[in-house]
Amino acid sequence: MAAETGADEAAGGELRRSIGLFQLTAFGVGATVGTGIFFVLSEATPEAGPAVVVSFVIAAVTAGLTALCYAELASAVPVSGSSYSYAYATLGESVAMGVAACLLLEYMVSSAAVAVGWSEYLNALLSETVGVRIPDALSGAPGAGGIVNLPAMVLVGLCALLLVRGVSESATANAVMVVIKLAVLVMFAAIAVTAFSADRFADFAPFGTAGIGAAAGTVFFSFIGLDAVSTAGEEAVDPRRTLPRALVLSLIIVTVIYLMVAVTAIGAQDWPRFEGQEAGLAAILADVTGSAWPSIVLAAGAVISIFSITLVTMYGQTRILFTMSRDGMIPPVFSRVDPRTLTPVRNTIVVAVAVGLLAGLVPLDVLADLVSIGTLVAFTVVSIGVMVLRRTAPDLPRGFRVPGYPVVPVLSILACAYLISGLSWITIIVFLLWLTAALVFWFFYGSRRSALATEVQR
Repeated sequence: MAAETGADEAAGGELRRSIGLFQLTAFGVGATVGTGIFFVLSEATPEAGPAVVVSFVIAAVTAGLTALCYAELASAVPVSGSSYSYAYATLGESVAMGVAACLLLEYMVSSAAVAVGWSEYLNALLSETVGVRIPDALSGAPGAGGIVNLPAMVLVGLCALLLVRGVSESATANAVMVVIKLAVLVMFAAIAVTAFSADRFADFAPFGTAGIGAAAGTVFFSFIGLDAVSTAGEEAVDPRRTLPRALVLSLIIVTVIYLMVAVTAIGAQDWPRFEGQEAGLAAILADVTGSAWPSIVLAAGAVISIFSITLVTMYGQTRILFTMSRDGMIPPVFSRVDPRTLTPVRNTIVVAVAVGLLAGLVPLDVLADLVSIGTLVAFTVVSIGVMVLRRTAPDLPRGFRVPGYPVVPVLSILACAYLISGLSWITIIVFLLWLTAALVFWFFYGSRRSALATEVQR
């Protein structure tokens, strides 16, 4: 009888509530602070000059407006699935399927991309500490001068093992890595500020508002990941309170860290030198201190940082697929959980294989903008969902309400649209093709087998 009960529970898909406020906040910070801040200054500063600081503020405001909308929906609909679940509850199945496509694109491509970044920093760390490098053939995709990116695939496998063991263990490991990465970035700012010169901000906006706007689109990649908090809705303790608080705390911590790093970096180095600069933060510290040890510490911090991002973004994918499967939008295998660990093991394996193949075999630099557009569209739907739910279910209990309603959701939508408008037309076309494929799948499978469709048939 016990075995049957366990099997029933596994098929039923019940997740364990074991994540508190600190761990949940660490999820948001862990999925956000990482490759973006380690690389983005070298890409964005040449576009805006010292005014890239303003670009960070624009991106932070966009993320902040949306985070407030996420917080209200998370407190009203505290389930796994992030903005997919919110769209499902407020806008219907077809819109929810479109949002799910956006989120899966965001998480899958970003997981693989940061795994590739981890491989590069691992090679740098090995080279600077023991004088050994992994051969290019085994550390690069076919389109990047190699055969397979083996370290990236190993990282994906390690993250999958952690996720299979249990969400509590994964959350604890992530929290430790978050503390380490924040300490490394604070160390950077503390050293860089010793060479700070206000004169480097004299030619503040050499490319005008156009440059600031272009850089804001680039910088926004650094804020992707905040929505990972809301994927843990069914595993959070007291979700109506902890989810909104974790979202807001994550945004505050991330914004403070980013602005601190950006201001001290530009104050310590003339802005034209950022263009084409590899491992920019490490290079700045090497110039300031005249020593090699800062680059070693930065490389070690990046290795730890990127590990935590891959862990959290893979976690987000598994929980979105779990929720979609339970709703009948995709096959039921994705909502089965292990009776011992109460984690979706098959789900995690499928995600690990897909992300591992992308990370090992595909050069992903071209897909960076796809991550941004997927996230921005999902953010837009969340902001619309807040307004819809206020009309359709005004009496629904909410642990948090968006301040300044309806101005804040409208501003969030406009800010997302502004950043989308700066993306290339090729990116938009590829995204529309992906979205069309997802909706075709929903039409032939999900619309006929979903929980809502089954209920109507009865």
